[in-house]
Amino acid sequence: MSKNESLTPLKMLLFCFHATNTIILSYLPIYLKYKGLDGTEIGWVLAVGPFAAIFSQPFWGYMSDKYKTVKWTLVICIIGLLISSVLFFQMNQLIAIILMGAVFYFFTTPIGALGDSLAQRRADDLNVNFGGIRMWGSIGFATSSLIVGKVLSTVGVQYMILPYLFFGACALMVALRLTDVKVETEPVQLKDVMKIIRNKPFFIFLFIIMLISVSHRANDSFIGLYIEQLGGDETMIGLAWFVGVVSEAAVFAFAGLWFQKFHTLIFIMIAGILYTIRWFIYAAINDPIYIVSLQVLHGVTFGVFYLAAFQYITRLIPKLLQSTGHLVFYAVFFGVSGIFGSLIGGALIDSYGGNTLYFIMGCFALAGTIFLTLYHVLPFGKEHAAREVE
Repeated sequence: MSKNESLTPLKMLLFCFHATNTIILSYLPIYLKYKGLDGTEIGWVLAVGPFAAIFSQPFWGYMSDKYKTVKWTLVICIIGLLISSVLFFQMNQLIAIILMGAVFYFFTTPIGALGDSLAQRRADDLNVNFGGIRMWGSIGFATSSLIVGKVLSTVGVQYMILPYLFFGACALMVALRLTDVKVETEPVQLKDVMKIIRNKPFFIFLFIIMLISVSHRANDSFIGLYIEQLGGDETMIGLAWFVGVVSEAAVFAFAGLWFQKFHTLIFIMIAGILYTIRWFIYAAINDPIYIVSLQVLHGVTFGVFYLAAFQYITRLIPKLLQSTGHLVFYAVFFGVSGIFGSLIGGALIDSYGGNTLYFIMGCFALAGTIFLTLYHVLPFGKEHAAREVE
């Protein structure tokens, strides 16, 4: 089997999963509003996903490391995604939506991290660029946002379950054809996980980037409602995500050309500065078309930030525990940050509007960038920078 052939199922898995992910990110808040929930209630529902991720990410990462398989962990999670999503979209009352949402997100949230972890390991094994594999997730996200946005603006957001199940079923089919990661070490034990818990630079880094990722996750949850507040519709929401994720795919595709130029923390700081500028501009906007055009900044904020942070985390943790470490990173980036972003964002957009929400997000990103700069110049930051040079 050639290198390209062995990677094709993995690329298609990332394409299909992120195609489902864009449907949830882009249209679930609009769907919940259609169900009769207000901004604060929507924030509570959206916070369930990140809350579930705090438990599900480390759990599935540990199971993957323990049984030395990423492929079959992914298959189990995708099957759970398909079954639980059908039940989730049948719920109508707030409590029922929240409870079933917790089950749905328990299976859904680890898939992205496990896919990226497998992509990182396969890239290392085949000596190819991780970004070149990961960009297929962005392409799937962009394709789905454009097509599904147009479809839902015509038939109604209440039918969003149909394209979601289509892409989910495709993800399951290609997952069964994955080439699994080769692991020659002994299965991971609970005592090994203590190595991550005692890794102070790892957790300090996670805490600092959480300030920036809170703002990112708030945008994920409420950009659709903000565009709607400014007078846009589902087509414009889909177009905004399409523009943003196309730029993200370009950043991933060309990562091999720019990524090795500087220490990874420098790229994270640059992304933090751009996040700060981006949110303050969004706060001042009163026409949704400007949101769509400025979404090109999504690639050079999230694309650079995520890729650099993921690579930096990989260097901070032992190889034996990479799935666990990656999913702990995911639990913070998409979990803890998502809870704060959803709850705070829901209350702010409900009470004060989107402009105030994005101004507060800009302040969070600015604080994170300042602390990240301090982290970089402290002894342990310099120590890991030296290791990268080696």
